[in-house]
Amino acid sequence: MIIDCHGHYTTEPAKLQIFRDKQFAGLADKSRRPLTTNLGITDDEIRSSVEGAQLRLQKERGTDVTIFSPRAAGMAHHVGKEATSREWTTICNDLVHRVCTLFPQNFVPVCQLPQSPGVKPANCIEELERCVTQLGFVGCNLNPDPAGGYWCDPPLTDEWWYPLYEKMVELDVPAMVHVSSSCNPCFHGTGAHYLNGDTTAFMQFLTSDLFKRFPTLRFIIPHGGGAVPYHWGRYRGLAQDMKLPPLSEHLLRNVFFDTCVYHLPGIELLTRVIPVENILFASEMVGAVRGIDPETGHHFDDTRRYIDALPLSAADKAKIFEGNARRVYPRLNAHLDHRAH
Repeated sequence: MIIDCHGHYTTEPAKLQIFRDKQFAGLADKSRRPLTTNLGITDDEIRSSVEGAQLRLQKERGTDVTIFSPRAAGMAHHVGKEATSREWTTICNDLVHRVCTLFPQNFVPVCQLPQSPGVKPANCIEELERCVTQLGFVGCNLNPDPAGGYWCDPPLTDEWWYPLYEKMVELDVPAMVHVSSSCNPCFHGTGAHYLNGDTTAFMQFLTSDLFKRFPTLRFIIPHGGGAVPYHWGRYRGLAQDMKLPPLSEHLLRNVFFDTCVYHLPGIELLTRVIPVENILFASEMVGAVRGIDPETGHHFDDTRRYIDALPLSAADKAKIFEGNARRVYPRLNAHLDHRAH
């Protein structure tokens, strides 16, 4: 089985954006707020939104299951206040749940959280618990920078985040560390802000003893870890200078990386530097890079091709394609067992 751990609902029906536009307008003029959170989206509209996109690409590229969450850039935690984020988050999570209910063989849900700049992450616990215990979600996406490129909140290793981590440990769910849209004109969203977020989160973890406090807490750093694999020697050296344990002991029991790296040399580097046990297959289709690579004639985000081309054993490829996802997302197993029957 090939499990794609990183998919977003980027092809939502237009009615979702219409609601969001009304929500934006209502921030300036209360009379323009949407009158209902019932978007009027039908099951047929949901089917149509994925059948010609994610579902078709699964079949064409030979993948089986996608761990599926709301559009990352669409989380936009900087918009409005806490109540705005909570309403929007509930709507987006419920919509993803509907996709996964309609296509249980193809999609397994992961939730966004109702984060808001300056608001303690404890405000996310209720929604996380609802999604996991009532709707069958297997994890969450955690934004380390709800301010959208201005990094106003404490680092991920601060006690500010501990109540949420305690709930993640209790529920046995991981978080993918994933920023949202960039408000800072210095940082292009997918080309800079996303990769900055990945790299920054890793360095925050490195300089802390977070995993002594939470030994079973698990994070997936997407997009191949940002700059991390390329600068692995730097990070090893910094850890050594700080008198920290080797990174294999200090971080790699808790921190994992995905394969959203859109060329073969990048995947080759990732698998040479990071242990195979810490790599999860992912494509983020249909996502930030949708075009065809003129050097190969294939889509940049057709990432299975890169793994297939690696000189790894069948056992190691099985870990990347399936085994590691089952281990990092233990609630996924129930979905897959149900799928098999």
